[in-house]
Amino acid sequence: MTSSARPDELGAFLKARRADLSPRSAGLPESGGRRRVPGLRREEVAALAVISTDYYTRLEQGRMQASAPVLNTLARVLHLDDDQRTYMFQLAGRPSGKPARRSAQKAQPRLQRLLDDLATTPGIILGRRMDILAWNPLATALVADFSHIPEKRRNYIHLVFTDPKMRELYADWKNVAHTCVAQLRMEAARDPDNPRLTTLVGELSVQDADFRRWWADHHVAVRGVGTKTLRHPVVGELTLDWDTLASTTDTDQQLVVWSAEPGSPSHDALRILASWANATTAATTGTSADTGRSLPG
Repeated sequence: MTSSARPDELGAFLKARRADLSPRSAGLPESGGRRRVPGLRREEVAALAVISTDYYTRLEQGRMQASAPVLNTLARVLHLDDDQRTYMFQLAGRPSGKPARRSAQKAQPRLQRLLDDLATTPGIILGRRMDILAWNPLATALVADFSHIPEKRRNYIHLVFTDPKMRELYADWKNVAHTCVAQLRMEAARDPDNPRLTTLVGELSVQDADFRRWWADHHVAVRGVGTKTLRHPVVGELTLDWDTLASTTDTDQQLVVWSAEPGSPSHDALRILASWANATTAATTGTSADTGRSLPG
């Protein structure tokens, strides 16, 4: 057990996960009677994991340190996916200890060069807590003008929950926002003592009931790939794939890019948007569009 263990958070996570499971999905016979709690009972989880009910109860109450074999068994019993299993082990303090103090982030030069070369592909560089470290002109045209957002507020999940335009932009805003919360949950397990992350979670919990409820659900996810539908005020509806490119020299930041299938209406719309962004910038500044911006985060 390391100093990074968070037994209360681990207990809350286990409780939330057993509430998600029905007896049938866990391989237990249906009793037919009314159940007083959603999902599995503590004694049912304990029986499936071949541990005592008292042991599991203490674990869920944050009064017991779980061994790695027990955690592996609970991951199987609770049907955890890879992300959830990783998160559970982090809460139990099984990975490395508390990370050393880190300096303010700025975009990695190689990621920045790649971002600058993306003429018809929107891209942003995300750092810790989903801070927006850099972006290119097409990302500005597609999502928001990040240069007009105060640096301390230049955070992706904060914008998703607090900017009304983001709710209009994403056709499936709830799914996008829920995924952001799950990704932030995963980061919180890796860096539980980060004061800026704690402040961010506190602010969003006070301001938004959805965030507060989803944060309490303890769902977790890593930033990888996906598809989003956007309703853009200039070029209309776009269905874009998003991909994450990680920096090998700084695992705390990733380049996220949006793209579309060649020849598709969304691909054509991105090219139209790129031309519109260049024309708008040229009309405003008298020059061609800038390459991406990068500021410490």
